[in-house]
Order: sequence, then structure tokens, then C-alpha cells
Amino acid sequence: MAKLIWIPRALGLATAAYGAAILARPALMARPTGLVTSSGEPARGVAVLTRSIGARDLATGLAMAVAPAGAPLRTAIAVRVVADVVDAVGFGTGLPDASARGKSAAVAGAWAGLCALSALASGR
Repeated sequence: MAKLIWIPRALGLATAAYGAAILARPALMARPTGLVTSSGEPARGVAVLTRSIGARDLATGLAMAVAPAGAPLRTAIAVRVVADVVDAVGFGTGLPDASARGKSAAVAGAWAGLCALSALASGR
């Protein structure tokens, strides 16, 4: 499985890239979750919270990308999985729009599952 260590690394880089993108442009996350004003942009408070999620995703993604194989990488993956599960539950129960709740929960849950499975390739 050591040859497959690129899997959690790639998932980490993808997470970090998404985190950086929503740090720069919170609407990238706010629009699909339905947390925008009538102008299509997030309110200031939503933008602040979205940026904090972006910073978290950037940090946890980078941790997955660079942590040494074995226990350190599995720990980084576990932190990422917990964050995605919390997102799935929070978005799935708290977003104002039912369609956005379902889609957001599904995406966060799928990402949690992918990252959890990537632990199998995290090395010794």
C-alpha cells in the first residue's frame, strides 16, 4: 500500500486548493449552500465564517499533503474526516434550503468517506 500514498496526498492537495479558493472567494462555497443574499453574494458574516472554513481546509489539506507516512498522516486524515463529518451534519441539518442541505451533506459526507478510505494507503 505504500505505493498508493499519493492518494491521501492528492486528497490533501485538493482540500487545500479548495480552502484557498474559498478564502479568496467565499461565494464559491456560499452559493451552492444557499447562503447568499438576493445579489448572489454572501453577507459579511457568512463570508467571515466561510473564510474560517477555508483556512481550516487549507491547513488540514496541507497537513495531509506533507505529514510523514504512518501515524502522522493517519492523524492528519482523521482530523480531515472529523471536519467533513461535522460539515455534513451541520450543513445537512442547518442550511435554510432543503436542496442545498441534501447536496451539501452528500458532498461533505462523500469527501469524509474518500479521506477515511485513503488512510488505508497512509503507510507505516
